[in-house]
Amino acid sequence: MTPSSETGPRHDASTGLGRGPDHEPDRHDVAVEDGALATFRYGAPGAPPARTVLAVHGITASSRAWPAVARSLPDDWALVAVDLRGRGASRDLPGPTGLDRHVADLRAVVRSLDPEGSGDLVLLGHSMGAYVGLLLAADSPDAFARVVLVDGAVPLPVPAGADPDAVLEATLGPALARLSQTFPDDDAYVDVFRAHPALAPHWNDDVETYARYDALTTDAGVRSRAVEDAVRADGRDLLVLGERLDAALRGLRTPTTLLVAPLGMFGETPGLLPAEVVAAYDAEVAALDVETLAGANHYTILFDPAAARRVAAAVTG
Repeated sequence: MTPSSETGPRHDASTGLGRGPDHEPDRHDVAVEDGALATFRYGAPGAPPARTVLAVHGITASSRAWPAVARSLPDDWALVAVDLRGRGASRDLPGPTGLDRHVADLRAVVRSLDPEGSGDLVLLGHSMGAYVGLLLAADSPDAFARVVLVDGAVPLPVPAGADPDAVLEATLGPALARLSQTFPDDDAYVDVFRAHPALAPHWNDDVETYARYDALTTDAGVRSRAVEDAVRADGRDLLVLGERLDAALRGLRTPTTLLVAPLGMFGETPGLLPAEVVAAYDAEVAALDVETLAGANHYTILFDPAAARRVAAAVTG
């Protein structure tokens, strides 16, 4: 894994690299097809970490979804967060995207983090990142000692005969609209997140960092770093790959924890994952352990300090 020349601030070991809310993680770029994928390392200053977790974000998110979880890990752990193709600092990587493209990119990241193939990594994914993580675990079952899936990975219900693009629009409508809009400045862009019903009552420094990182200044104004075409392609895969996702879940052999938010993408009930479907997988898949994090919604399951600590506990086992 080669350090990028666009790394941003570096930190002395005494600062607790990437742990504090005002610390930037170290950036490293990993060679993938057609370019380099940006990854960001939190924690474990100085000596090589005892353990490393590879963290994969959601469909319109970025590497900045993970600081609260990273701070909750033990001092001898590192969290490496990717910016998936079409997001964050990897936004300019060419498409097409899709879940399999992300899996291919992440295989390169796994090789960079564990070149000897020890299989000691922990894989962590949230929302779409949980679906990508599930397919990666199925593709490379010996690469990970543990898998943690956060409010994702369970096949989503799609009505028979429904147009996947129409379902995607109904599910991600406001997020998709934001991707095509421009705003006068960063503050105006962040205000969209401040008004989000799942985030507004729980606003903190980590949410603000997440929102501001996504703000991209262009000649036309400020817009999201997430590329709309990439989001749409990935969202379509989430809806049409149900049979593959079901087979991957049922075929799990690596110890896996699924953490569920009982509140959804707008802070409402029910949550994103159908409770009865989750319960069925919990009963039928021996390698899967399910836990519901009371009071968490689809976003605060990563940003709320108590929820982040529970995610970190699942990572460390």
